[in-house]
Amino acid sequence: MNPISLFVLAVFALVGFVLGWLINPLLFVPFIVVGVIIAASLKMANAWQRFVILRAGKLHSVKGPGLFMILPIVDNVTAIIDERIQTTAFNAEQALTRDTVPVNVDAIIFWNVHDAQKAALAITDYRQAIDRVAQTSLREMIGSSMLASLLSDRKTADEHLRDTIAQKTADWGISITSVEIRDVAIPVALQDAMSRQAQAEREKQARVILGSAEAEIAGKFVEASTIYAQNPAALQLRAMNIIYETTKERGTTILIPTALVDSMNPASALFLASQGSAAEGGSLKSAA
Repeated sequence: MNPISLFVLAVFALVGFVLGWLINPLLFVPFIVVGVIIAASLKMANAWQRFVILRAGKLHSVKGPGLFMILPIVDNVTAIIDERIQTTAFNAEQALTRDTVPVNVDAIIFWNVHDAQKAALAITDYRQAIDRVAQTSLREMIGSSMLASLLSDRKTADEHLRDTIAQKTADWGISITSVEIRDVAIPVALQDAMSRQAQAEREKQARVILGSAEAEIAGKFVEASTIYAQNPAALQLRAMNIIYETTKERGTTILIPTALVDSMNPASALFLASQGSAAEGGSLKSAA
């Protein structure tokens, strides 16, 4: 009984009591009877509720929200349907994927009733039916999916589940808003195997990157050797720069052979450069 019905019943009872006390005690009875009838006839539905009313066993109407009247005894409120979005958690344990891997999957479904008449009359318990359909659809989806796709592409799995469950529950007046897979658990032994496989893949990728870097470095060394072969003075300057870079730190002592020091003499470098230029000129003359 809603608060408005209680208030109406209290008002009639109070009026009947006052009139019975002042005029005739028998007046109390009819006021109580009228108050009870009105209280039983007056119903109130909240904004999210729908009342499914049967009159003499047949569907009469669906009322709500707000106040409405029914005929006591003749009318019967057979169901009060909540049309707000509901959540139902469901799972599948030891379900085999397409590649025969047992997995435990936990998911949650968001749904609401869009047709109160169908939800009340087309099925006995729509909440239990949604749970059963969700579990069955989840197992069907797992059985038709590979483990890799189930782990990596959950969005597609969620959409497939939503469409499947929505198709099965449409005749019950149920709308499926979304389905979300929360967790996919695989056996511990398989987790170790997958971890080793992922580590091997990372090592393989690292070796490929290292090999590519070595090949690129070797190519640069070949280009540098060609430049130094054409210009011996540049090679000497590079050698002097290397020695400077290694000796600029304090407390560093490097032993350099005398022949190497002589080869770094600027005069010797100029002489070698002039010899190289003369040799190139002679070759050009002979060619002419």
